[in-house]
Amino acid sequence: MIRHTWVAFLLVVVNTANLGARECLPNVFDVRDFGAVGDGITLDTKAIQAAIDHCAAEGGGRVLLTGKRVYLSGTVVLKSGVTLWIDSGTVLRASLDKDDYPDFTPQLKYVYRDRFTRQLIYAEKQTNIGIAGPGTIDGQGTNEAFDARANPGDRDRPYILRFAECTGVRVREVTLLESARWCAHFLGCDDVLIDGVTILSSKRENRDGLDIDSCHRVRVANCRVETGDDAIVLKATAHRPCKNVTVVNCHLSSQAAAFKLGTESNGGFEDIVMSNCTIYDTGGAGISLLMVDGGVLDRVSISNVVMDNVASPIFIRLGNRARPLPDEEPPGQGMMRNIVISGIQARGAGVLGCAISGIPGACIEHLTLRDIRIQSAGGGTVENGRATVPEREAAYPSPRIFGPLPAYGLFIRHVRHLTLDGVELSFDTARGEERPALVLEDVHDAYLTKLRAAAVSAMPTVRMVNCQGVLLHGCRAEQVSTPFLSVEGESTRDIAVVGNDFSGTQTAMIVDPLVPESAVRQR
Repeated sequence: MIRHTWVAFLLVVVNTANLGARECLPNVFDVRDFGAVGDGITLDTKAIQAAIDHCAAEGGGRVLLTGKRVYLSGTVVLKSGVTLWIDSGTVLRASLDKDDYPDFTPQLKYVYRDRFTRQLIYAEKQTNIGIAGPGTIDGQGTNEAFDARANPGDRDRPYILRFAECTGVRVREVTLLESARWCAHFLGCDDVLIDGVTILSSKRENRDGLDIDSCHRVRVANCRVETGDDAIVLKATAHRPCKNVTVVNCHLSSQAAAFKLGTESNGGFEDIVMSNCTIYDTGGAGISLLMVDGGVLDRVSISNVVMDNVASPIFIRLGNRARPLPDEEPPGQGMMRNIVISGIQARGAGVLGCAISGIPGACIEHLTLRDIRIQSAGGGTVENGRATVPEREAAYPSPRIFGPLPAYGLFIRHVRHLTLDGVELSFDTARGEERPALVLEDVHDAYLTKLRAAAVSAMPTVRMVNCQGVLLHGCRAEQVSTPFLSVEGESTRDIAVVGNDFSGTQTAMIVDPLVPESAVRQR
């Protein structure tokens, strides 16, 4: 009797729990119930849109693309409260007909407002929206219908995703293939989560992976992004900073930059964190921080990144291209400050080297590079090492604008308050190298501690040119005949070389005759 009573009680509890679970389930609507065919031939845009509209009218929920089918579609507009769910084995495929993509121009004023107006999935000023599921969205960007040469001005090449001024955006698990241009653009959005997403695109121009543009409170995690253009890029194309953004646990590869802030920087960047990522097979910069269109970059922390076969592991540029927003005057000079990059290991870096450069009268301020290991592929020449690097302050910022740098490791120019701590620079001895490991030009108030660098046979390991207020401490020279340090330039002041081990070299330091007397102290 007691046993039967307990069984009856448990059945009541289980049934009550199941009833509560059913009541908590969101509204679910299958696009096939609204007329979608899913044969990859029939255009299903109207059916998908009808399902989205109905779901929104019912208070939100999920719109399902399922059945391991291919749903061909033009532009659909996501509504508040709606998540578009793409099931495993199911594909949402972009139409190749340009007329299936009506123009949508975000109301927010930003740099490209009148230029890029077409997209497969669009939302503006909506709340609590999402794309999710283990399925695939195929942009068909490799088809000749979307060839950039056949579409001057990019007008007819749609994004896959574009959300403008939305709040509470979730993109999870989905795979995005072959966008015709930027794959996913988040413009002026708040509270965005992008988690477990895979983005794969061919090695073509303008095929960015994730563009986080003038957004607040964004988290990108556990993503794999392999793109023809920048993989993950933060922009500030509006008068609104890109702020409070974290990028963690991602695998990135690109023909351009793997992780980038800029190029467009009008609104600035604040409180950005990137960590625990791998970067590989990248034709430009692994880490690229750029301010060339005004704005302020402040408080950026990048840590625990491993790179392999990356042309230029670190590229930091404060320039003055000064491109304005539509119908506005050119912006003033931008600023970069409070940047910490630590725990970086890179091998197979290209012959370009790593450039960190402001411009005359506009220095990068408070930059720390700590526990950095960069192994270059080698191949630099003495001529490269003696080259004068042009300023090119208005040029498009790319690691290639200066050509091979006069340092195989780091070339640092126009920086104030620099810390280099535990930096290790080397090169592939099979190819050889004739440039210095480190070159500093117009650097003020710098601490160089525990520097380890492979020496070359023709030039000093470290060059300082017109630097002021530099402490070189705790460094050790290799067993070579060339000097460890060369100090040059008539503007040089207050260089302290203290507590180093130069016993491995015949000449510890050479000082240019132009350097004022007593500008260099050694002990």
